[in-house]
Amino acid sequence: MYILEHVKVDEAAWKGVSQVSSIKTNLFQTVETLFYLLVLERIIIFAWQFWKKAKMSTEKPPLASGLARTRSEQLYETVAAAIKSPHGSMDANGVPATAPATTGSGGGTLSRKSSRRLMMGVSPGRSGGAGTHIRKSRSAQLKLELDEVSSGAALSRASSASLGLSFSFTGFAMPPEEISDSNPFSDDEMIPEDNENKKPKFQAEPTLPIFLKFKEVTYKVVIKKLTSSVEKEILSGINGSVSPGEVLALMGPSGSGKTTLLSLLGGRISQSAIGGSITYNDKPYSKHLKSKIGFVTQDDVLFPHLTVKETLTYAARLRLPKTLTREQKEQRAIGVIQELGLERCQDTMIGGAFVRGVSGGERKRVSIGNEIIINPSLLLLDEPTSGLDSTTALRTIQMLHDIAEAGKTVITTIHQPSSRLFHRFDKLILLGRGNLLYFGKSSEALDYFSSIGCSPLIAMNPAEFLLDLANGNINDISVPSELEDRVQVGNSDRESRSGKPSPAVVHEYLVEAYEARVTEQEKKKLTDPVPLGEEEARAKVLRLNRQWGASWWEQYCILFSRGLKERRHEYFSWLRVIQVLSTAVILGLLWWQSDIRTPGGLQDQAGLLFFIAVFWGFFPVFTAIFAFPQERAMLNKERAADMYRLSAYFLARTTSDLPLDFILPSLFLLVVYFMTGLRLSPYPFFLSMLTVFLCIIAAQGLGLAIGAILMDLQKATTLASVTVMTFMLAGGFFVKKVPVFISWIRYLSFNYHTYKLLLKVQYQDFAQSINGMRIDNGLTEVVALVVMIFGYRLLAYLSLRQMKITT
Repeated sequence: MYILEHVKVDEAAWKGVSQVSSIKTNLFQTVETLFYLLVLERIIIFAWQFWKKAKMSTEKPPLASGLARTRSEQLYETVAAAIKSPHGSMDANGVPATAPATTGSGGGTLSRKSSRRLMMGVSPGRSGGAGTHIRKSRSAQLKLELDEVSSGAALSRASSASLGLSFSFTGFAMPPEEISDSNPFSDDEMIPEDNENKKPKFQAEPTLPIFLKFKEVTYKVVIKKLTSSVEKEILSGINGSVSPGEVLALMGPSGSGKTTLLSLLGGRISQSAIGGSITYNDKPYSKHLKSKIGFVTQDDVLFPHLTVKETLTYAARLRLPKTLTREQKEQRAIGVIQELGLERCQDTMIGGAFVRGVSGGERKRVSIGNEIIINPSLLLLDEPTSGLDSTTALRTIQMLHDIAEAGKTVITTIHQPSSRLFHRFDKLILLGRGNLLYFGKSSEALDYFSSIGCSPLIAMNPAEFLLDLANGNINDISVPSELEDRVQVGNSDRESRSGKPSPAVVHEYLVEAYEARVTEQEKKKLTDPVPLGEEEARAKVLRLNRQWGASWWEQYCILFSRGLKERRHEYFSWLRVIQVLSTAVILGLLWWQSDIRTPGGLQDQAGLLFFIAVFWGFFPVFTAIFAFPQERAMLNKERAADMYRLSAYFLARTTSDLPLDFILPSLFLLVVYFMTGLRLSPYPFFLSMLTVFLCIIAAQGLGLAIGAILMDLQKATTLASVTVMTFMLAGGFFVKKVPVFISWIRYLSFNYHTYKLLLKVQYQDFAQSINGMRIDNGLTEVVALVVMIFGYRLLAYLSLRQMKITT
């Protein structure tokens, strides 16, 4: 507590003033307001102390009565004493005679933070012209700045100047143990925290620190042409290192190899195609490190119809260790939401090209949250600021710094950062045409290029200056004398139109300068052992085992639930519902109460059954074709991170569609069956529905197989169109006698088997054969459809197995 120790009335300030009575009235009104505040505060403190005594009576000694005094009470008593003594009778120390004595044990309570802010001594009053003070507004006459009162500072100096009053607060010393226990409402609790300056506390539980080193890294790809193949070098002789707690930025123009280098460091490219060495704690890459590496791709690969909370919760349940319970995993997801500042949008859908959702910055933070939720030791990000405004980009990079400060190793590619972003990076790698132009501290980059004669001639963003050099553009940049000597007059290959060296010559000079000045020094540093003890580092790396975050059954259940939530919006869209129901109504009207007692009516109804077999064979095929090609990016991302087994994903993906696939056909048959006058009996009705379901599942399997084999929507759609048309023509309705050499096609057609089953269900007791098809128990057709259901799906699964994981 603070004690108002000194109130001095400067009588000279009041001489000649005609409004003394009004000023006193204002003071009394202020005192009255303070009195009501005092009463309210006393009631709150009394209730608090009563509860505290009941709970802690056996642990804490009773508080001294003097410690219960609040700031408002002390302020009230002192101001009241000053008003009652208008001549300001003071004691020797400048304290009003009526003010209560304050000693070291009888005053209010101060926290350590507040005691450092006390203002000692007496502020002298000011005298001035009366007219000057009269013109002050009423609020300025007694201006008590709330922030200064609550923090223990003096009252506003403007108030004392205008009223001729001089206020100051001072405190007294108390033992620290009394300070901590004497007041239930400490100053630290009363002063609100600055949320903007408060850094999020990222997961700091113990993790394996990774010291990443790469030396003479090269990478080549083979470009195949019609008659030959060409080998192209993407990266050449890249060296560098990064330690826990550091943020390394990979910068360079488009096509310089930033993403390729990031993928190499993250183990996303086959190690057999890499030249040089990449080590993690002086050990080569192994698949066991996948659980310790987080990789954020440039494109935000997320399910658009899931909310932010659902996305992170599913990621936590799939990726976190089995040792954690479901509640603990979900709590971790909530913690990541709070760390990334996503509380406001946690129940908002992610959104996509055709679905409105969260903003670009929030979507990027969700992608980062998907990776940091596993508490990775190494976090790699591919252009996390692309498409973001400068402020959001700065917050994103600051968030990466906070992650690094928690003991993580962070590497990010950056395209064209602002000057503020550039200075946030600890280390920098500048690439140009696959070559290393600079590696070192970002703060020393400009000094290095100045040392080789390349300095900006005008004030510019450091990142723009470096990118110009990487592109070979030396406009507004000084040209080194050594580079000018290389340019020969009249040689168009080495000189640009402006008379300056060509980009190729500039690039060649920068590469040679770095190799001559810096490369050997950096290579020597890369040979130094990591700070971890050799035995400790080896033991930790060897202890890493490939572990799934959930059992096979748990993975299946999680993916099944996620699939239902994601695709329910597609299946129950108004467009699809109207399409199915309108088709059913049209069929019911065209075949309204058809009569099978006549040959013409029987043929008409057979045509209806064939259309049902074709419609529910065509519809699922073109729905299932899009399944794997559309989710290819997500499948690549999650399989690269070892989130689940492919078998669990495949089974969950194929079975999660079944409940949704059964709803619309059921509505379709309910409308068509009774409008067209098919057999009104429970047995034929449910058998007809079961037959249609078998057809749907078989057709869906064909669509999944075509999509998984081709993984290209245009090619898959073309192949599916030809296949479905062939199956329809061979379905037994248009052609009765098919040539022997091509008759085998009909046995591969699910339309053919579905059509025969529907005829046998409807006319089992009515005729021996219809349209040349013998009416029997239909077991052969059922077996054929079941074989198709499993055969097509097995083909799709094997195709996914052969698919290469690409980033």
